[in-house]
Amino acid sequence: MTLTSILFDVDGTLADTERDGHRIAFNKAFEAFGLDWNWDVELYGRLLAVTGGKERIRHYVDHWNKAYVKPSDFDDLVSQLHREKTKYYAEILEAGNIPMRPGISRLLKEAMARDMKLAIVTTTTPGNVTTLLKCSLDPDAANWFDVIAAGDIVPAKKPAPDIYFWAIERLGVQPQACIAVEDSENGFQASRGAGIKTVITVTDYTKDQNFSGAAAILSDLGEPETPFNVLQGSSYGKRYADIDLFERWHA
Repeated sequence: MTLTSILFDVDGTLADTERDGHRIAFNKAFEAFGLDWNWDVELYGRLLAVTGGKERIRHYVDHWNKAYVKPSDFDDLVSQLHREKTKYYAEILEAGNIPMRPGISRLLKEAMARDMKLAIVTTTTPGNVTTLLKCSLDPDAANWFDVIAAGDIVPAKKPAPDIYFWAIERLGVQPQACIAVEDSENGFQASRGAGIKTVITVTDYTKDQNFSGAAAILSDLGEPETPFNVLQGSSYGKRYADIDLFERWHA
């Protein structure tokens, strides 16, 4: 089946947002609420095994900060912390501190020029997605995508495939006509569970995770002047990922 659609994860895939974006914003939110919690780089890497910001906070309290006594309104506190964190994350984005990863802007423009369908498939909130796209890609970049699947639109988050099924249903395509770009094992399990071939662009947090069965594993999508490193699979002689190469991986 012909490749018609490319679906992108956001955090770690479109941009390396986790260590110096989301992590910093969480810590600012904790401080604003008078909590002595601090997620350092190593701990945050471990917490990334849990998808979803609110879920990550609950997991931290249950598994890493068991001495903390939950108040009766703990669920409300988690929601408030997450809203505060989202505010700080937006400030980081608006300061221009989170650039797109190599090759993202170029590939998106090439896909649009070929009238391909594009989608965002992420567990981060819709507001985080649109702010990142506006501040780090293009003021109109949210309109580049036919579907933005984000946040709590499905109950089961990655590694469950539900959000991918939601996205391809609204794209009006079959999974065999798609390819996904992910950076994490949780994301890969979700896309693979939906029957979608997947290209992985690793980060420092995810480079040692299990991506067995991926179409290719890369350092990033690369640029003509700064080629990617191919960690698994074939680049078919190319130095950076373009639509022709995505079609080879898809085939």
